[in-house]
This record gives sequence, structure tokens and C-alpha cells, in this order.
Amino acid sequence: MLSYLTLLLLFFQAGIAYSQTPPPHYGQPQSQRITWGPCDLEGTSPLECGNVTVPLDYTDLDSNKTLEIELVKSPATKKPSKGSILINFGGPGLGGREGMATLASLLQVMTGGHHDLISFDPRGTNKTMPFSCFKDVAVEATSMQWTHEAGNASETSIGKLWAASEVIADTCAENAKDVGSLIGSAFVARDMIRMVDAIAEDGMLRFWGFSYGSILGQTVAAMFPDRVDKMILDGNVNPHEYWHWHNVEMFADTDKVFAGFLSGCAAAPDNCALARNNATAADIEKAIYDLIDTLKYHPIGYNGLLFDWSLARASILGLLYVPARWPTLATMLGALITGNLTVLDTLPPYIGENVDRQWGIACGDKKTRGKAEALPAIHGVMNSSKIAGDTAVHVITQCAQWQMEAKERYEGDFQVQTANPILLLQNTFDPVTPLRSAHNMSAGFEGSVVLEQKGYGHSSLAQPSICTAKALQAYLINGTMPEPGTVCEVDVPLFSNKTWADVLV
Repeated sequence: MLSYLTLLLLFFQAGIAYSQTPPPHYGQPQSQRITWGPCDLEGTSPLECGNVTVPLDYTDLDSNKTLEIELVKSPATKKPSKGSILINFGGPGLGGREGMATLASLLQVMTGGHHDLISFDPRGTNKTMPFSCFKDVAVEATSMQWTHEAGNASETSIGKLWAASEVIADTCAENAKDVGSLIGSAFVARDMIRMVDAIAEDGMLRFWGFSYGSILGQTVAAMFPDRVDKMILDGNVNPHEYWHWHNVEMFADTDKVFAGFLSGCAAAPDNCALARNNATAADIEKAIYDLIDTLKYHPIGYNGLLFDWSLARASILGLLYVPARWPTLATMLGALITGNLTVLDTLPPYIGENVDRQWGIACGDKKTRGKAEALPAIHGVMNSSKIAGDTAVHVITQCAQWQMEAKERYEGDFQVQTANPILLLQNTFDPVTPLRSAHNMSAGFEGSVVLEQKGYGHSSLAQPSICTAKALQAYLINGTMPEPGTVCEVDVPLFSNKTWADVLV
């Protein structure tokens, strides 16, 4: 899936199942302490940096090889201290240190300021055993171009994507075979417990995970239920699909989000370029789909980009993540509709993603392989959303042919009672993690509660809500869970150009 943070700032050995009685190497005594010091990052609040050393391969009981993971901390701004919260901003394939540098001030306000906030670059990202399929820049550029095609771009798209994914899988297996089996989410879950031990507080995990971070949270909670103190899962991915099949449920609410974009645009003509001349939501919708159909046969090239069926739909999906970016989306689409392409020069530059990192982690985690299981998933995801369903076909075709399996997978059923209950935050209208996924997840974690934020976008940060912030603080500081069925309203209208900064003043 697309990484949330990227949009906010502008995604050879057999695997083993997790055992309730793991081998001794998994749980050997943790004697290290993190030493915090000056940081090489500039952030929105003071930061400190440190590192923790973990086993390279938790399944190799005879190995002494280790891996160093860099961490960044935003110290608590208030007393008394309530401990540390580990934070993962999503992905997979996204580092956390940059996210903390960018969002620390907001997150300190959201959490109440009584916690040290700590993030890290998980396995496969940045300096933490970086995963890359390509040694040659030209080969990478060509291969990445293949993956951008949407499933409905032409009658041959699915076949082309399948063949391209096979080539990429071969390339990745050749160039990343020494790393590919060691970056799975179960290993990251174990790394997180090592971090908790090295932080040396009360031995309990406090965690806030966004998007793919919800998968990490679910996994560590299922593997180490007795270590959970406070856990917030925000923008929730269906864990059963993530681990055991393909992510088909993810687009269940995407068209509802797009409908919100259309109605919000029509209601705010001063801030939405598509709403000029008294255009209705239906008028705007027709104009957009007419544009997409035109681009299928007559792509538009401008400033190094080729706007075709696939890029148009992927751009729409990406910008639906953050409602604050919806005026930008409207401006982009308006420029393509009118042909006034120089307007595109005023927009932020396109930011690419390290999708091979995403494949390395997510595809390695999955057990399913082969065309027989992939085809139903492809048709399911393509039918799940008119505006974006076919944009994720390349992920399915890639994972179905992936050759490197994570050495450890969580293969349980996520029916777990944690030491303390988990809080799930979920927008009513999320383009890639629907509300139903949060409820599917909550059903397995005894005592957990879904707090619904009645807004749009990906994760609770997408739209400001003082109600959500208060509920979050009550949970983290006092352990107070919201009542089941609680719904928090957001505090800014769509296309208002207002942000968290306006609400928190």
C-alpha cells in the first residue's frame, strides 16, 4: 500500500510459525541500555538519538551476528513522566526517524506531553539493513515503470504486470537474497521488545502504529500479549489478509472518500478549482471520469511526467490520503481537464516511493503464492473501487511470485487477550484502511475498543479532532478507554485550508 508519511510530507529459507514457547535465543536476557545523545536530525522539537543492538537472525540459535537499529527520541514536555511510546508511521518500507523529526511537536500535543516519543527505522529501511532489488539505476527505472500500470489500463495490463513481476522477482532474489529473509514483520516485533527492554522502564510496551504500523502492533501484541501496556492502532489493516492472503479489503471505502472529495469541492468553490461555474458534485465526477477515459487513449506529457490512465488514478488515490491536499488534487485535475498545464508548475513535485522495500517486507510476510490464489484477489480488488481498485494489482502480482520468504511469520488467528486493552483509531472514510478492518481487528483482541473519527483521510492525523486527542490522552495517561461505539467529530470542514495548527491554537 502507499505510505501515509510520504503523502503527509509532500510505501531463501522457509518461514516458521510463531510458537508460544520460542527457542531460547528469542528470549535471552537483555542487558543493554540505550545511551541517548546528540542527534543528526533537525526536527520540530528537541530530539535525542541512540541505538539498540538486536540479533540479526532470531531463528539461528548458533549465530552471534547482530544488527544495530538507530532510534530517535522526542523527550516528554511535561512531568511526571509516564514512560516511552514507540511509534511507527507506516509503510511497509518506511523509516521512522524522519517522521519523528517532522511530527514530534504535533504528537507531543496529541499524547499530552507526558511521554518520551521514540521511533526507529525498521529492518529493510534506510540504514537498518536496507533492502533494494536493483544495483543498476537504469534497470531500476525501467522496472519501476512496469509497476505503475493499473490493471484496467488496457486489455493486456494484467498479463503484462504478471510477466513484469516475474522478472522483478528474479532480479530481487538475485540481488537481495542475503537480506530478503531477515526483514519480516515478526522479526521487527521482536526488535521492538528488545527496544522496550533496552529503554529500561517498566518492561511494558507502549506503542502507536499508523497504517502498516497497525500490522506491527497486532503482531507484537499477538506474540507478546503480556508485554502490552498501552497500544494505539491507527488506520487499521486487516491482519488476516495481510498475513494469509492479499489486501483486497483495503479499497472498501475508497469510493466513499472520493464522493466526499466531490461533495466537499462543490460546497467550497472558492477553494476548489473544479467547482467553478456552479458545478455540482455530479458535474465534477463526470468531468474527472471523462478525463481518465481520455487519458487512457491520449496521455498528456508534461515536465517529465506522462499523465495516463494509470498515473491519474494513482495520483487521485494518493492525494485522497490527506484532505489538506484535496485542493492540490483539484488543481491538478483542473489543469489536465482545461489543458492549462502551466498550473502544474505551482504544485509540489512528485515524490516516488521505494516500492521494492514494500515488496521485500510485505511479500516476504505473506504465505500465499501462485496464480491460482492471485487471480481471485486481483478481480476482487479491481471490483472493490471504481476510482482506484485497479491501482494495486501490481502488488498482488508481485507478492504472488516473490521468492524470498521471511524466516518467521505470525501464523496465529489473532484471538488474543492482552495484559491491557488496545485502542483502535479509525476514520469513518479512509481511502485504504476501511472502518470494517478496524472492527475485524478489534474482534480478536479481547477488551479492545474502536474509536471512530467521523472524518476523511488516512489515519486520525488526516483531519484535526480535539475529541480524538482528548480520548487519546485519557487512554495514555489514565488508562481510560472510550465507551464502545464512541464517535468523534472533526473540527475543520473540507477545503477549508485549516490544519492542526489552527485547531490547537
